[in-house]
This record gives sequence, structure tokens and C-alpha cells, in this order.
Amino acid sequence: MVKKAENILVGISIGDLNGIGCEVVLKTFEDARMLELCTPVIFANVKILSFLRKSFESTAVLHGIDKLEQIVPGKINVFNLWKESFNLEYGVADEIVGNYAIKSFVAATQALKEGIVDVLVTAPINKYNIQSEEFKFPGHTDYLNQELEGDALMLMVNDNLRVGLLTDHVPVSEISKHLTEKLIRQKIKTIKHTLVQDFKISKPKIAVLGLNPHCGDQGVIGKEDDEVIRPTLKKMFDEGTFVFGPYAADSFFGQKAHENFDAVIACYHDQGLIPFKTLSFGHGVNYTAGLDKIRTSPDHGTAFEIAGKNQADNNSFKEAVYLAIDIYKARIEYAQITENPLKTKEKQF
Repeated sequence: MVKKAENILVGISIGDLNGIGCEVVLKTFEDARMLELCTPVIFANVKILSFLRKSFESTAVLHGIDKLEQIVPGKINVFNLWKESFNLEYGVADEIVGNYAIKSFVAATQALKEGIVDVLVTAPINKYNIQSEEFKFPGHTDYLNQELEGDALMLMVNDNLRVGLLTDHVPVSEISKHLTEKLIRQKIKTIKHTLVQDFKISKPKIAVLGLNPHCGDQGVIGKEDDEVIRPTLKKMFDEGTFVFGPYAADSFFGQKAHENFDAVIACYHDQGLIPFKTLSFGHGVNYTAGLDKIRTSPDHGTAFEIAGKNQADNNSFKEAVYLAIDIYKARIEYAQITENPLKTKEKQF
């Protein structure tokens, strides 16, 4: 049974409170039309958010709750995850604030696992001040990959532009060590399934960028493209996956070749995110594909340099909410189509 739109519960981890996360969340949901699409559940503290709401002169009306069973559809629910207060200082990487950012994220993830919320949208964190004995992950994606079922893959999305990564938070010096046939197959399989299930593309076409300049120039500038990437893509193509490449990364987006594909896979973080953010910054969404639950986030970080100045653009966060809702609906439709295929009966004469 499909939920009513306003009853789709969007869990929100508040991110680093010294950054712009709270500002973009409040700006997104002060638009009453958003509450016709979903019910937000913010994991934080209503007193802190009320203070920040006043400082940003936001018109968002917050509804504090002490138990998740108290969620009210059509309201901006703030689950009081903690009671204590602490000092905020915009633009500062504070370890205490980082701990509360992770407390929010971990609790929201647990609610997602338990089905209390339907999707998760995460506000930006500072990857340095979140580190602790209890949380030793470079970011959201790695933790979600541990906690949820599936194979997590960072997929940046802006309308028909989708850029995925073979490796994400890996030092550049170690990238080639990770590029194995097994990894490439796994990531392409994940993106293919995501395009079919979450984006309703029945026969997706996928492009893969080469690792080395000019794809290695036949081994002159590196052998990984010819010895690992190209043979793997050929095998997968012969097996029925419409995957093409490797393509030289330097000219691929400039020639608008990405418009011929449903997704592009880059070998490493900056190879994919630099062109994506150049084309889409402020409107793109970071989607964690490949998992049994849905998580999205804006395409930017904490933006400490403008935190507290009421200058943050909330478009990317709003798009993250939209995409999470769209994928949630797409998965319901996909499950209905694939779960109970029609059974043919023999004719009786």
C-alpha cells in the first residue's frame, strides 16, 4: 500500500551545527509546500534549533517530540535526541559539536534501519571533528555501508547527469591498487541495478572513465586501463551489460559525451566530482546507491566560511529531499512490478 505523500517520513541528521547545515534545513522546510510532500523528522534538540531559527529569522514552525512514536504528519518534527546545551561558534571545527553531529547521524540511521523513517537526508559534517573511539569512518557513506545491507556507492545526481565512483575516499597514491576486476564488476553491477530500480531506466548505458591520462596511451602512461579496466568492460558488455569505455577523462565532459549515457563512472573522487560540481554545484545531490535503504545529501560541505551569515543556498538540500522521495516511490513501484509476476495457467480443454 502506497503511503500518502505527506506521510513519507524523511529522517534528517542535523550535521555540524557550526556549519550551514541547520540553516539549509530550516530554509527548506519553512516553505509550507514541502510539508505536502513529506514529514521531516530532525534528529537534534528543539531548543537549539529554535534559537538558530530566530537567528536566521526563519518562519519554520518546529514541533518538538521526546519519542519517535509522537511524530505528527505534516509538521516539522524535532526529535529531542539530547537535553543538554553546549556552545556554538560558527565556522569553528569543534570536537564537541562534531560528537553531536555523529550522535544525530547514528540515531537517524538506526531509525532508518528500523523503518521508523522511510528515507534519510544528511546535512554536512566535518570529517575531522567527527573522529572518535566510537566513530572511525571517513564519512557518512562508509558507516552506512557497514550498518545497512548492500554495496554502498557514491552517485552524484543532477537530473540526467549521474556520476558514480569506483573508489571514493581513497588517497590518490593508492587508487591503482584498488582497481581490480572484482571491484569494477561490483560497482558497475550496483550502478546498473540502481538505474533500473531507482531511476526507472530499463536498459541503462554506462560510460567508464580511464584511470591514466589518455587512458594510458597504450601503456606509455600506465597499464591499468589496458590490463584491467578495458578487459573487464569487454567481458561485461559481452555478458549483456551496456557498459562502454574506458574514455579519456580530460575531454569527456567538455565534449558533452556524458549526455549519451545514463551514468558515468569515474575511477576516483576528484576525477568524477570536479566535472560534476562544475556543471551542477548548488543543485546536485549525493546519493548513496546500492543499499537497501535510501540516503541522500547536498553536494556541498559545512561551508564554515559563510556559516551564521544567513547566506547559504538551500537548493541542493531541497533537491536531496526531492530525490529521496522520488527514489522511495520508484522502489515501491519496482517492487510491485517484480515481486509477483503473473503466472500463466495451462488451458483446460
